[in-house]
Amino acid sequence: MQIWSVEIKELETLYTYIKGQFPELEKELEQLIRTEDANVVMLYSRRCLEVIITDLCECELGRPRKTEPLKGIIDKLNREDKVPSHIITSMHSLNSLSTYGAHPKEFDPEQVKPVLNNLTTIIKWYLKYKDAQTISKAKPEEETKHEIKGPDNSKETIRISKKRLIIMLSGSFLVCVIIIVALFVFNIIGGGKQTKELEKSIAVLPFINDSPDEENVYFINGIMEEILNNLQTIKDLRVISRSSVEQYRGPTRPTSPTIAKTLGVNYIVEGSGQKYGNTFRLRVQLIEAVKDRHLWAESYEQEIHETKDIFGIQSQIAQAIAKELKAIITPEEKQLIDKTSTTNLTAYDFYQRGKEEYIKYWIDSDNRAALEKAEDFYHQALEYDPTFAQAYTGLARVYYDKHYWETYYTQKFLDSVPVLCDIALSYDNQVAEAYIVRGNYYRAKGISDKAAEEYDKALKINLNSWEAYYGMGNLYWNDDLLKTIDNYQKAASLNRGSELPSLLRSIGYAYDQAGFKEKADNYCLEALKLDGDSSIYFEYLCQSEFWSNNLNKSVKLGEKAFAMDSTNAYNLWYLGFSYSMCDQFEESLKYFKKYIAILETFPEENRETGSEHRVGYAFWQNGYRKEAEYYFNKQMEHCHSLIKFGRSHSQLLLSYYDIAAIYALRGEKDKAYENLKIFNQRQMMPLWAVTLIKKDPLFNSIRDEPEFQQIAREIEAKYQTEHERVRKWLEEQGML
Repeated sequence: MQIWSVEIKELETLYTYIKGQFPELEKELEQLIRTEDANVVMLYSRRCLEVIITDLCECELGRPRKTEPLKGIIDKLNREDKVPSHIITSMHSLNSLSTYGAHPKEFDPEQVKPVLNNLTTIIKWYLKYKDAQTISKAKPEEETKHEIKGPDNSKETIRISKKRLIIMLSGSFLVCVIIIVALFVFNIIGGGKQTKELEKSIAVLPFINDSPDEENVYFINGIMEEILNNLQTIKDLRVISRSSVEQYRGPTRPTSPTIAKTLGVNYIVEGSGQKYGNTFRLRVQLIEAVKDRHLWAESYEQEIHETKDIFGIQSQIAQAIAKELKAIITPEEKQLIDKTSTTNLTAYDFYQRGKEEYIKYWIDSDNRAALEKAEDFYHQALEYDPTFAQAYTGLARVYYDKHYWETYYTQKFLDSVPVLCDIALSYDNQVAEAYIVRGNYYRAKGISDKAAEEYDKALKINLNSWEAYYGMGNLYWNDDLLKTIDNYQKAASLNRGSELPSLLRSIGYAYDQAGFKEKADNYCLEALKLDGDSSIYFEYLCQSEFWSNNLNKSVKLGEKAFAMDSTNAYNLWYLGFSYSMCDQFEESLKYFKKYIAILETFPEENRETGSEHRVGYAFWQNGYRKEAEYYFNKQMEHCHSLIKFGRSHSQLLLSYYDIAAIYALRGEKDKAYENLKIFNQRQMMPLWAVTLIKKDPLFNSIRDEPEFQQIAREIEAKYQTEHERVRKWLEEQGML
């Protein structure tokens, strides 16, 4: 007997019910329930889904499916709210796992069961959907045509035999009974509300420390974070980041409905705990936020003799919450949840202390003392357990943050980061954080294909990692704006914390560079509503108008931002550049000098910005040739260093544009074209490239030459192609 025989029996019941009503679905389902081959079960589960999705595509989206992939239609149905979110989840899960049958490969037979469970859920919903569709299409009674009355046959009717009447009534009654029973079985009437099931989205709020000793906060926080991490490994759940919930730390916080609305979730996990000696107590509860209704609560008390005493409870809590929400946990996910990352209590204690200090640094990047403490604690953890993978990952993060700029222009750029990540993964290859850090390293090095592989590995372990999506978005910034926007949006859906305004601005800027200024401005406005930073808001609008070639507007908006914050170096640079493009060179130099003064306050290793030639041009136009040459040379050195060390800026060919511009200004046409042609090898061009190639004054000496004009046309054509890609995608999403 197959291990999925129970699931098959339920599908057999459905098969009996649909027979004769849905021939296409019946045909595929018949093949599924008759086979004992796991691959065939997977294959026909997918085909059943294809039948349903094809019908939904025609009925709900109003278009034939043709060859469009299942995932694309499912995403579209979800975005347009055509199908309940829990059904969308089942569709995605079934689609993902059933590919093992469509393209046979090795898999665990246990994986067949969630596929069949999801298919059952989908078919039951589909029958309700088709029933509701039939009812909605039926004409109202008053609209039916009245039949023309014939001769009065009442006497003839009376003569119908009692036996025949009984048979007719019995048959009708039997049909009614069958229909009513079926409706109850499939939860169409009675037994269940016809309401849309809530998306399984969760926020785990900071646990309250009930210990008399504040020193134990790190321990309670560690338990909270591990429960959050465990929930994040379950792909059937959407679990937002810890940084999203830090704003609700402390005993006084808004109501659950208010928090849920702000964070964009349907469920809240709250907890409190205390540690005294070698014992800890926890109370955890799950709340349906909209109704402020407690769904589940449990208290735990445990003496700590070894780490499994802590990890065991963390695992129990995560699985209990998932069970309450009827979330599917795959065998691989359960293995991750049950994992014990270290068996040494002292090592675990030092690691949790290090993690707590790193969170402090994450919240406040000026808190270098916290970063140093985190590093010390991670080292101490490794003294007690040299195989503790997460401690190596913690050190890799610290090294990345401490040494990024000081090693940027050296062959040793972040060289310890991949080494530490490799060690971590050699002890435990299921640490998503290690793959993320290694992905960030490869991205900074300009090795895009390897970076993408690392982020993909992280997402296979933790589909709820906003950092992986954000890294992926950054990775494609200058290659594929569609992927950038999509990944940024996924990151924003999982991070509702202090990083959210920045994420929204990043999405806005990507839209801006794809040529969708109105959408871009809307995202920037949403960011303003969250953080109230008017200076950054006007700075962003200044940039947006600049790249749209609305230079006078750009200047006015930059001046507004400057009036609110005169220390914003980025805004000072744009003001200087905007005035320069308007041929107001005295004003340009005035703001560039302010910009230089601000840079002097930065650490020396972090003063290079890749914009020195723009400063040099302002000096040049004001007659300061010596100063101008200093900045032109500085920019040249900067670009050649990026190329030499293979940094991402040069890998994206951006350095070659700047070098070409300086050569053009100096009258060295051959070298200008040589570098400009390398820049033009880019397959995708954003809006800024079109604006600059048309207006950049550094190219005035060759602007009217046929060769330059041809390059300019090619750059604009590439931009238009990307603009059209994004436009078509937005149209498909119903966002235009």
